[in-house]
Amino acid sequence: MGSGNAIRVTEPETFTLIQLEEERQKLKKKELLKNMLTDSEFSIQGQCAINLMMTKIDIINTFLLMKTGRNYIQMKTGRLKSYDSVCKKMQKKGLDMNFAQAVEKINDLIGVRAVCAYVDDIYKVADLIQKQQDIRIIKIKDYIKQPKKSGYQSLHLILEIAIPFQNENQWVKLELQLRTAAMDYWANLDHQLRYKRGQKQAAVINEELQQCASMISQLDQKMLAIRKKIDKI
Repeated sequence: MGSGNAIRVTEPETFTLIQLEEERQKLKKKELLKNMLTDSEFSIQGQCAINLMMTKIDIINTFLLMKTGRNYIQMKTGRLKSYDSVCKKMQKKGLDMNFAQAVEKINDLIGVRAVCAYVDDIYKVADLIQKQQDIRIIKIKDYIKQPKKSGYQSLHLILEIAIPFQNENQWVKLELQLRTAAMDYWANLDHQLRYKRGQKQAAVINEELQQCASMISQLDQKMLAIRKKIDKI
């Protein structure tokens, strides 16, 4: 009887201790991940990659402006993904919370976005980016030709860019997103509304956003057709 009581008491205590140790290890991994993401070397590399990519975009835009007489790039921005966003994405993907996994599996730890005037401008800019000698394309995700189920549209170039760092060139992974102003408008509002949708209304709102995405796509195509008519005049 005494032995039975001992078992009933010991098992929950042992299980609790195991849980506590697992939680401690998880917190330790998260803290290490946070330190690595905010480490000066990674931050410097990331910011250098952003600056170099944005400079390349400026040069490409200047080249196209001189050639065609109009700006292809309307706006550009860059950012290092925040620690909280990285954690959420890793949890969603079921990844172990460590820096190596983050660098390998998360393509947009370092991100640059450029907004183009027209849909065909996106592909022209992307083509010139791919021809850069200090850029290596890893993967291209075309969400314009094949939009996401949500309606999201954009062209993603996952690439490596060579930056001079500590007396040698280092290849740093970066995600470049190219989209039109209309696509950017939809994506920004979708991002804001995503966190305000109630579960009961989620399906209806998602459907309405998909309809808006379809209208935006039609608008982009209409504006492109108008520009092409003007080009022929």
